[in-house]
Amino acid sequence: TLVDNGTIEQSIRDLVTIRASQINGCAFCLDMHIKEGRIHGERELRIHHLAAWRESTLFVPRERAALAWTEVLTRLPEHGVPDDIYERVRTQLSEKELSDLSFSVMAINAWNRVNVAFQTVPGSSDKASGLDKANLSSVAAAAAPPPAVSKELVESSGEVDDEKSLPCGPGGQ
Repeated sequence: TLVDNGTIEQSIRDLVTIRASQINGCAFCLDMHIKEGRIHGERELRIHHLAAWRESTLFVPRERAALAWTEVLTRLPEHGVPDDIYERVRTQLSEKELSDLSFSVMAINAWNRVNVAFQTVPGSSDKASGLDKANLSSVAAAAAPPPAVSKELVESSGEVDDEKSLPCGPGGQ
């Protein structure tokens, strides 16, 4: 396809699809593209840092340009892309690369909207898509109960006074 055969390297396409899916709140696409990224060799810590890429030291200028472009196209401002963002991105990407990246961003935004609208279940097509190779099954993880945080353990740390202060709410969940 045009998106897969473009000039943008796979590692950047992985970062872009994950970041757009975070912004759009698409759990299915986020799950899928994190798994794809891991299969392609993306480091787990970089995936964790994507939501805060501006503050992270883990991304090179070319990746930062791609992430900035992804965000501005995903959250298109009322008056279009600001000139300073366009110029900053163009210092890292050629016109052809910028065009290819734009098509990648357009594609993931469309897929995000479809999968959010139809409430596609994360992990539901892992086996068919070969994503089970990532060994990150969200379907099996959803069936398992979350790990409990003992009230006694947390209280012994001196950090809480009651159950409402436990991490993630009552019972640690």
